[in-house]
Amino acid sequence: MQREQLADFLRRRRQAIRPAEVGIADGPRRRTAGLRREEVAMLAGMSVDYVVRLEQGRSSQPSTQLLGALARALRLTDDERNHLFHLAGHQPPPADGTARLARTGLVRMLDLVGDTPAMVLSDLGEILAQNRMSILLSGNHTTGLTGDRRYVAYRYFTDPTIRDLYGPDEWQRHARQQVADLRAVAGRRAGDPVVTGLIERLRAASDDFRRLWAEHEVAVRRADRKTFRHPRVGRVTMDCETLVTPDLGQQLLVLTPADAEAREKLELLRVLGVEEFPAGVPH
Repeated sequence: MQREQLADFLRRRRQAIRPAEVGIADGPRRRTAGLRREEVAMLAGMSVDYVVRLEQGRSSQPSTQLLGALARALRLTDDERNHLFHLAGHQPPPADGTARLARTGLVRMLDLVGDTPAMVLSDLGEILAQNRMSILLSGNHTTGLTGDRRYVAYRYFTDPTIRDLYGPDEWQRHARQQVADLRAVAGRRAGDPVVTGLIERLRAASDDFRRLWAEHEVAVRRADRKTFRHPRVGRVTMDCETLVTPDLGQQLLVLTPADAEAREKLELLRVLGVEEFPAGVPH
């Protein structure tokens, strides 16, 4: 780990970002060049003290998860992200697999959609990045989840609290969609041990998944309508539009209000701010 070089790189990247690039108002009293440390901490989901220690070369070696969060917060390019990992003494994440990070261009699009909830997902359903409104609507899904719980499909079939959020018909509809989408990924990535391992563990963990998997339905999700049960504003119905990268490896999911009531509730959420959510609530 190259502490001094890492500290210098993080300071310079922080100072090079305009607040507006990450959705922060650039008020007349701002004297700091670029972002403040507390703003980086907020965007990365870590403590201000840890950001300070990183920039002063006094920190312990950051984990790959923390580095990924910093790369997203600082809007690093792919080359800059790889450099960050090298300075911290880690190998950069591979192009495919469980360690992948959201593509820089997709992360920037999260900022561009403003107050519209949006998130970036891998083709296996791991949520790689979210904008603020997505977190307000459905909770933070990019930190605190490890192992197979990083994947929406795994949580959907193994976490009983998620089933309770839906009525039987709604749960069955989304369960069938999850399996059909995963079947399409398995076809594209035939022989990939990451995919086959997840499927085998799901088959072992869930009778429902095993039954639906045996039906061999295939369907890549492009558009959907989903109702969120929010603890503060109640039911919010959103239309979901999915845009995929050319290699189908990552997706940008954009959620727009399905009706006037949903628009009003989304605006209320924007004003109310962050609410605590149960871990693992699906998108």
